[in-house]
Amino acid sequence: MSIKILHIDSNNPILWNQLEEAGFENHADFKSSKEEIEAKIQDYNGIVIRSRFKIDKTFLDNATNLQFIARVGAGLESIDCEYASAKGIHLIAAPEGNRNAVAEHSLGVILSLFNNLNQADAEVRAGHWNRESNRGHELDGKTVGIIGYGNMGKAFAKKLRGFDTEVLFYDILENIGDENAKQVSLAELQKRADVLSLHLPWTPETDKMVDANFINAFSKPFWIINTSRGKNIVTADLVNAMKSKKVLGAGLDVLEYEKLSFETLFQDKNTPEAFQYLLEAKNVLLTPHIAGWTFESHERLAQVIVDKIKAVYTDK
Repeated sequence: MSIKILHIDSNNPILWNQLEEAGFENHADFKSSKEEIEAKIQDYNGIVIRSRFKIDKTFLDNATNLQFIARVGAGLESIDCEYASAKGIHLIAAPEGNRNAVAEHSLGVILSLFNNLNQADAEVRAGHWNRESNRGHELDGKTVGIIGYGNMGKAFAKKLRGFDTEVLFYDILENIGDENAKQVSLAELQKRADVLSLHLPWTPETDKMVDANFINAFSKPFWIINTSRGKNIVTADLVNAMKSKKVLGAGLDVLEYEKLSFETLFQDKNTPEAFQYLLEAKNVLLTPHIAGWTFESHERLAQVIVDKIKAVYTDK
């Protein structure tokens, strides 16, 4: 029997072509609404998504023949995973596909913040030659704390090996330290870290995790990098910490105000006061959810998804 797959988001051609070569039947629908997709999803055995809409119970109840959901990305938060698993649906993601991109982006953000690169560039372009106000910091000698030591966190720790830094991490899983980082308690990380880098999924446990209490538990002023999910940080509390100099700078690739699709910024047309501060602050670096968004990762993500879809059927 032919396995019919519905693609509802565009991806690297590798994905479509290799699935076709393997004998799968591909169909594409990049424009229909969620309700329109729900009306025909019973005709498909698999669906390939990025983040166009949420795969919820209503969708899954209509997907009576669905055997797998493949998300071309690292996380599965747009899917009701528990309900899908209860229906025997394979859940596929590709954190391996963009972990290197996220790691390189995180390192780039730290170096830019430490050396005022964006600020200095803007000032020179405006005709200002300000050396003293752009005196930077060196990463060597600092302690970098990573929260979340999965694919992304491990890849970032590996990148830091070229620096004379101490790398610590906290994770809910035990005994997963390696040659690149030492596992510690959250309290110890907060006591020792000069830099905090978040590499977490968005779950009920991590939602709004970085709030005023979390920030104030750090013993030293610190820099923060977030390439995970925006809702893991309470932006208003972050801004207050920046005003008090508890947080020395922030590199945010994700924002609390993003929609779940990650394709647009605000849930409404009003600019939150906290975000307005971030827009104007010189010690803030903002990027539009592109940490894992490289030409290389675009291809690698597709290849990982192809391989995992094939494995669902070859491993039976």
